Amino acid sequence: MEEEYEGGEVKKFLYVNRRLPHGTAYAIESLETVLIGAAFDQDVSVLFIDDGVYQIKKDQSPESLEMKNFSKTFRALEMYDVEKLYVEQESLDARGLKADDLLVDVEVLPGSEIKSLIDQQDVILSF
Repeated sequence: MEEEYEGGEVKKFLYVNRRLPHGTAYAIESLETVLIGAAFDQDVSVLFIDDGVYQIKKDQSPESLEMKNFSKTFRALEMYDVEKLYVEQESLDARGLKADDLLVDVEVLPGSEIKSLIDQQDVILSF
């Protein structure tokens, strides 16, 4: 049975982050969209895959690119009750990263489980 909130039916939203954190607006726009979805009491999950894993990497310094470092804003997700954060294991492995290298707590999933995660969602937005 689906949950309901005062404004209607709760939908499961999955935000898929595939791109580097800097050089385009995709990463910051995704983060803003996630926060908006959470503010409207939707069931929000975030998946970091491919180069998207760099969005939550510790110790970013994009100042050399003359860009603002917004990565610490990902820590605000917890205040919005966004706790379903997932990272694909193979994406971490391919980039020489471990879960300890990330700013936020995530559940690391093998690629074989990503399809199941996607199948459970009502809405999928890819950035």
